[in-house]
Amino acid sequence: MADEVVLPIPNLTVPQNLFILSNPALKTLHDNARKELLEGIKADQMAPYYKSITATSSVILLDQSLLDEMEKANEEELKKLDERLAEAEKTEGESEISDALKARANYLTRIGDKERSLEAQKLALEKTPGLGSRIDIVLTIVRIGFFFSDTEVVTTNMAKAEKLIDEGGDWDRRNRLKVYNGLHLISIRQFKRGGELLLDALSTFTATELLSYNDFVSLTVIANTLSLKRVDLKKRLIGAPEVNQVLPEIPVLGDLVKNLYECHYDKFFVALATLEQTHLIPSRILSPHARFYVREMRILAYSQLLESYRSLTLQSLSAAFGVSVDFVDSPCIVETTRPSLKNAQYETVVKQGDILLNEVQRLSKVLY
Repeated sequence: MADEVVLPIPNLTVPQNLFILSNPALKTLHDNARKELLEGIKADQMAPYYKSITATSSVILLDQSLLDEMEKANEEELKKLDERLAEAEKTEGESEISDALKARANYLTRIGDKERSLEAQKLALEKTPGLGSRIDIVLTIVRIGFFFSDTEVVTTNMAKAEKLIDEGGDWDRRNRLKVYNGLHLISIRQFKRGGELLLDALSTFTATELLSYNDFVSLTVIANTLSLKRVDLKKRLIGAPEVNQVLPEIPVLGDLVKNLYECHYDKFFVALATLEQTHLIPSRILSPHARFYVREMRILAYSQLLESYRSLTLQSLSAAFGVSVDFVDSPCIVETTRPSLKNAQYETVVKQGDILLNEVQRLSKVLY
């Protein structure tokens, strides 16, 4: 197990609430998002972040007295941390210097000062000897990348973390890295690979510094409902105790996966529409892929129904899904091209017969 407590910094609920506030279509969620955003900023004294978002966005108005108060607190705390670092460098050993550097870097990370926190974390990484602590620092840098939606920071440091873990990382850090990788892959629309990694970490999840357990299970269900085969859906998702533990709190997930598996397509479509509004569009990770996900899930359901038929009328299909004919007709052609066993056998006989006939004709030319 990891020998140090992993701090939930930077607080990733902060940019999520800012994302909701920045989307006019989510107006009903704005009051709560604004309240939670300001609470998060105040709790972590995020003066640099607050100053940045109020200067570049109109969703939060600048409260100068609040900014002054937080900047003063930042200045006082950084002064203490700098004094502690100077003392360690002067009179103490390598371990104490490393601890002082990490404390300073983590404070800059907490308050949302992107450039200074990245610089400080990299310096702490250079001066920290322990492999486990070095992995934790690199994963903190990855979280800074997630916080500021900086893909280059995320991918570069994810590769560094993988390399360090290959050198001897413990099982806890290996499993946490799976979650980090899975979240990143889902954010770039690689649902299958990302979902596999989250599913692998389902029974060993500890990465609460990255996302809550319920959010982790939600992402796991959303990604894998799209990518798993039907038999695996039952075995690995519907039957997973970790998933069933959360479903009562997030019933739409159960409605989605169970109705798809049990072929209750009208109820599945209702769950999919609800999921789009409650989990896809409001999520800064999933929102860019909401239309893609809904379309692919619809096609998946259509394909599942059509597996039992050579063809099916649009009227029958729309009745099964509880939607209009126009709705069904828009995303796909409702016809299966899956060959039957008899057709496959017939084609094989024809091909083999052609080969035999050619051989007979060739032999007749030699004999006669």
